[in-house]
Amino acid sequence: MPFNSLAPQLSRLGPGLVLSIAATGLAFAIHTVFPAVPAMTLAVALGLLSANIPGTAVLTAGRARPGLDFAGKHLMRAGIVLLGLKVSMGDVLGLGWVALLLIAGVVLVSFGGTYGLARLLRLPREAALLIATGFSICGASAIGAMAAVRRIRHQDTVLPVALVTLCGTLAIGVLPLLMHPLGLSPEQFGAWTGASVHDVGQVVATAQTAGTSALAIAVVVKLTRVVLLAPIAATAGLHQRILDVRERANGVAGTVGTAGKVPPVVPLFVVGFLALVAVRSLGWAPPVALEIAAAVQDILLAAALFGLGSAVRIRALIHTGGRAVLVALGSWLLIASLGLGAALIMIR
Repeated sequence: MPFNSLAPQLSRLGPGLVLSIAATGLAFAIHTVFPAVPAMTLAVALGLLSANIPGTAVLTAGRARPGLDFAGKHLMRAGIVLLGLKVSMGDVLGLGWVALLLIAGVVLVSFGGTYGLARLLRLPREAALLIATGFSICGASAIGAMAAVRRIRHQDTVLPVALVTLCGTLAIGVLPLLMHPLGLSPEQFGAWTGASVHDVGQVVATAQTAGTSALAIAVVVKLTRVVLLAPIAATAGLHQRILDVRERANGVAGTVGTAGKVPPVVPLFVVGFLALVAVRSLGWAPPVALEIAAAVQDILLAAALFGLGSAVRIRALIHTGGRAVLVALGSWLLIASLGLGAALIMIR
């Protein structure tokens, strides 16, 4: 890009990007002091606070808004790509076919149940789809991927991301309290956590309370759910493409685009995610590269979540999000129940 074109872009996006990076640094600093609270949760919380505390809301409006929106959309996608380097197909297949089928069943039933509950409570189709995707697969990353393939507006992802982050944080506090009353072994607790908690960071924060054996199986089970992001996104993209072709055949512009081109079934960043899964699975990435990529991914996702959180207005959320909160809590209970059943069958 020529400098004379790049300079206006930097001027437009710079303030918001600088603010999101600064907030990310603060989130990680707080996480260092309080390790039990994931940095991603802190990033969303800081975004919410910056947008709703009198005197600070001006920081996330005006000149900063374009950069914050850019972070919420494009840095999220970059983080999803790097997430692929955390997934080794060898570890996933090592769980065995019974476990894989159980995990897939948890994802599909929780997805369908959440979507059905959301529609029963008359949430819009887009909101129902995003909430179902985030709660059943991998939180904010899955919401970002689904929004892209279905070409859902960036601002419509804000509420689902806030809900899935808050419910995942709730799991960090609640699930460890239930381990002993339910008579779970560390391995069973780890499998339950991996099968039912939304974000990878939240899974780590929850499972580590039961020791290293719980943490090890929790991460593998969780990343198995992450693998399902690609086929579900591809299916949603294929459905969207069919709709686009029908609209074009009927002479309706719809979401096909001004140039009349039908977008790809799977966005480029999902292809990138799959490519990095292959790189990790084939052992092509040295350990130092994996560590650097993991750190960069955490920074990108935290900056993106701050950008999304900064767009949430609590007053508007209270007026418009009541039914969505009920759906979120219902989905949280559903996937926790399904995940517990799967964990008890997987590990006896």
